[in-house]
Amino acid sequence: MRHMGGGPAEVRLFAFHHAGGSHALYQGWRNRLPASWDFQPLDAPGHGKLFGQPQIDDLDRIVDHFLERIGPDPTEPYALFGHSMGGLIASAVTRRLVTEGGTRPVWLGLSATRVPGSLAAMQRHTFSDEQLRDYVREMGGTPAMVLEDPYMWQVFGSIIRNDLKLVDSPHPAYDRPLPVPLSVYGGHTDTSLPPEQLAGWSDLAEKCLGVHIFDGGHFYFSSDPGPLLEQVVTDLRAALDLAPPPDRPLGSATPTVPLP
Repeated sequence: MRHMGGGPAEVRLFAFHHAGGSHALYQGWRNRLPASWDFQPLDAPGHGKLFGQPQIDDLDRIVDHFLERIGPDPTEPYALFGHSMGGLIASAVTRRLVTEGGTRPVWLGLSATRVPGSLAAMQRHTFSDEQLRDYVREMGGTPAMVLEDPYMWQVFGSIIRNDLKLVDSPHPAYDRPLPVPLSVYGGHTDTSLPPEQLAGWSDLAEKCLGVHIFDGGHFYFSSDPGPLLEQVVTDLRAALDLAPPPDRPLGSATPTVPLP
């Protein structure tokens, strides 16, 4: 795959969106990342460019979907970034590749993502319609017209509820750290996932490149992604320096270890 300047990309960065969202979460990112990178924001079924397709509320099945998008044997270094539900999916994709011996990413970036094995603070998918709408309004990240228009809310409220069922379901803890460099990001005033709850990720990777907390809430980067993108570029380039040399497959950097 080629980047904006032509020729092979330095790295492909796949990005996964939040519950109820789409690739539009990352609007403008391509022009603010290095020109040598190939930025690929993805949609889950039923979202964005895949609107109308049946949604998936099972983590294993949605991992299957995204592995097909990434491809069976990437020939260039690639990395994964996910926000909220997207972080859950990105980490699950990475675990699957480690477990099954696939070509793993050179880096995993997780934004506002609950640590596997910890319990969700609320079962939000069981909220009443009005409770869910109030919760989504408080969290931010959803256009006002979606919340205020009855027809749009009927459509998108159902999509959000289905996604939250996936996010709020129990996800097993890791029995050993991931052999992939990992960075964690969050917002100081995120009421759904306070910064102290992100710290546990540092024990779940053999190489944690830091837990970085920014001003703002759950969608701390929505008004200005600049500070986050600067840190993402720093972290991903550090991970590329740690990657195996080109003549050795990315997936063979360390022996494959089984994860639950």
